[in-house]
Amino acid sequence: MPHPATAQKLRFGANYTPTQGWFHHWLDFDLDAVRADLDSIAQLGLDHIRVFPLWPLFQPNRTLIRPRAVEQLVALADAAAERGLDVNVDGLQGHLSSFDFLPAWTRTWHRRNLFTDPDVVAGQEAYLRTLAAALADRPNFLGMTVGNEVNQFSYDPHPDPDRISPEQAARWLERMLAACEAGAPGRLHLHAEYDAAWYQDGHPFTPAQAARLGGATAVHSWVFNGTAQRHGRTGTATEHHAAYLIELARAWHTDPHRPVWLQEVGAPAPHIPAEHAARFTEATVANALDCAHVWGVTWWCSHDVSRGLADFPELEYSLGLLTVDRAVKPAGKAIAGIVEEWRGREHRPAPRTTALVLDTDPVTAPDRSVCAPGGAFFEAWAALTAQGVRPAVVLAAYAHDKEHLAARGITATVTPEEVV
Repeated sequence: MPHPATAQKLRFGANYTPTQGWFHHWLDFDLDAVRADLDSIAQLGLDHIRVFPLWPLFQPNRTLIRPRAVEQLVALADAAAERGLDVNVDGLQGHLSSFDFLPAWTRTWHRRNLFTDPDVVAGQEAYLRTLAAALADRPNFLGMTVGNEVNQFSYDPHPDPDRISPEQAARWLERMLAACEAGAPGRLHLHAEYDAAWYQDGHPFTPAQAARLGGATAVHSWVFNGTAQRHGRTGTATEHHAAYLIELARAWHTDPHRPVWLQEVGAPAPHIPAEHAARFTEATVANALDCAHVWGVTWWCSHDVSRGLADFPELEYSLGLLTVDRAVKPAGKAIAGIVEEWRGREHRPAPRTTALVLDTDPVTAPDRSVCAPGGAFFEAWAALTAQGVRPAVVLAAYAHDKEHLAARGITATVTPEEVV
């Protein structure tokens, strides 16, 4: 009898970036424009979207969660349902495309730690619970993501971080996930960090938290993090970066069947030039789907950002599968082709029988930089992959655990030092 994670069909979706006003569209919410956007997403064959309320607009005061904003979120979810699209909602925005969106009641004169102040945490719980409860009766509501890469507020290089310990990060995550569950019991609630959780020494949000808290492990794969700069646009490490993060995440899983959601991945120019975006998209998704227990792939993002909006990093303007005019781009055609290829197929990749051993503490992982681009472990995994090995990752603590290895189909291990 297959585990439910293996029996579930692959999911393909997009992070929804509205064509009118970007995420500022909540200020001038136009349901007809949203419907037109969703039509263009559905035409690619996608089955879900990830949606981003702007936290300061939805909860401008700690004790005011705007009913009208919540109604608009529900209207968006209902419009998605009419087009066969399921919806995941990120609650605490938080951070999007280089901009921070934090309520005034957490900053400057009201400066309080986002993760430890009792009043702030209680306000966050109320907000997440309210959004989840508003959607709990919608069949197309997948569940909540606590927030988008909220971990960036906790440590360097953020210019004004709210510093916490790993223990405080874990307590905060547990409370936020519990609030989501209280609002919408039984849905897929999870949290999502940017790759500092996997790559940065001393970062308070840890791989163990990502891999063990919530209903799935989310990974966000961006090759502008040094991967493409070091290995080039067609390098093995570049085209397998998403697969590497999935396998790295699985090393920390205590449930070998736990799903991994490739929740963000995109083709950022100039690291991936526009004329090569389709190839990168096809290679990245194919390599990611060569990993076991992948829940799905959610591309960043649905539509380009209008050049009429100022001050975005250059790469953010052109990440869409579709243009601002809703025309399909080469990466969009590639995704549509992938969706068609997988229609009706089961996702059962062959086991990765050889695992690269990562020697780090299984809870705190103090020396994560070895896993980052340029690090000894990262480069060894890329070298093995270039040799056609299809490496998994196993923590040194489990490298001699026969039951753990058997559950994952691992029959051989190799250390980074042994990689030629």
